[in-house]
Amino acid sequence: MNQDINEAVKVLRNGGVILYPTDTVWGIGCDASNEKAVERIYQIKKRSDSKSMLVLADSPAMVQYYVNDMPDVAWELIESTSTPLTIIYDNAKNFAKNLLADDGSIGIRVANDKFIKALLSRFRAPIVSTSANISGEPTPQNFMEISDEIKNSVDYIVKHKQDDLTKSLPSRIIKLKHNGEFIIIR
Repeated sequence: MNQDINEAVKVLRNGGVILYPTDTVWGIGCDASNEKAVERIYQIKKRSDSKSMLVLADSPAMVQYYVNDMPDVAWELIESTSTPLTIIYDNAKNFAKNLLADDGSIGIRVANDKFIKALLSRFRAPIVSTSANISGEPTPQNFMEISDEIKNSVDYIVKHKQDDLTKSLPSRIIKLKHNGEFIIIR
């Protein structure tokens, strides 16, 4: 696992794109602050850059560095959830501009999976996480369902969990308002 993480981090630091297992579905990822790498993911997915993508963080402390105002309720939601939860925050900062939604918001999930936490901790920054499929096609629920087109488009494919056939589901998504109210998106 350590060598796998080292190779993925090297690719990320060099502006590359990885295919990796997240705490939900397999994802396509890159350095969330690298505009060229983010653009490449949009091209791989054949997706309009008007549709923002989410990022993974290793802790609530990391999230705090990337949003202007983190309401107290966000800490409570992150700490109390037992299933993967993506929170959409307003006024994101320190990300590639083409990663943000038109209103300046971004979805961030604090990863709970041991492998992902180790990858994020070693990389020391958020990583883009978008499902490993062409836009409009079904989300693959395990590595075997990922198309060769996607596999051939990335710079590195993480070896961890490739033979795990467990069906995965995407995270829940909520949009958090400044006053602490939230809207359930998915």
